[in-house]
Amino acid sequence: MMNRRELGRAALAAGTVYALGLPLAALAADETPDALIKRLSVDVLNTVRADKAIQAGDIDKVIALVDKTVMPNVNFRRMTAAAVGPGWRQATPEQQKRLQDEFKVLLVRTYAGALAQVSDQTVRIKPLRAAADDKDVLVRTEIVGKGDPIQLDYRLEKTPGEGAGWKIYNLNVLGVWLVETYRSQFAQEINAKGIDGLIDTLVARNKSNAAKG
Repeated sequence: MMNRRELGRAALAAGTVYALGLPLAALAADETPDALIKRLSVDVLNTVRADKAIQAGDIDKVIALVDKTVMPNVNFRRMTAAAVGPGWRQATPEQQKRLQDEFKVLLVRTYAGALAQVSDQTVRIKPLRAAADDKDVLVRTEIVGKGDPIQLDYRLEKTPGEGAGWKIYNLNVLGVWLVETYRSQFAQEINAKGIDGLIDTLVARNKSNAAKG
């Protein structure tokens, strides 16, 4: 288990995932995964430093920014399905959509407050250990600033066809994989209350977080 200090640092690191600053429509399909992560990491740090509203925790602005700039680089359906686990296959298309919507809000609200802490951090990309034809890779990075470096690793998959390129589908903060962390929580809800019960729990948690914000 991580203590409060580690959780705060984890939130800061993971929060950088959710506020990328430049339009991404022109992403090259042949961009390497480590180059993509480097560019996005630099963009997010620069954007947060320059945007007072994001620093102040303006959740609507953060969500709008996520929809416009982050989601094109994330296989969020895969991320949500993996977090929900076996129950995803039993969910209706409407339930799957609601799960994705509420899960996104949960993640954004969880880390929006950490964006205010961004100051002089920089990103260090570790050497990529992957073959040229690999379709699933691990990109390892560190957020370097005051104190110890913060581990922030990404799992990406190569997607074919329209919108081809590398997509993030999981991330590891200080040794903890995000999808696996939520899977254990969601499994308990599904076992006790079913898919609708999990959706209701996410809605309630998001409302509670909104009231606190």
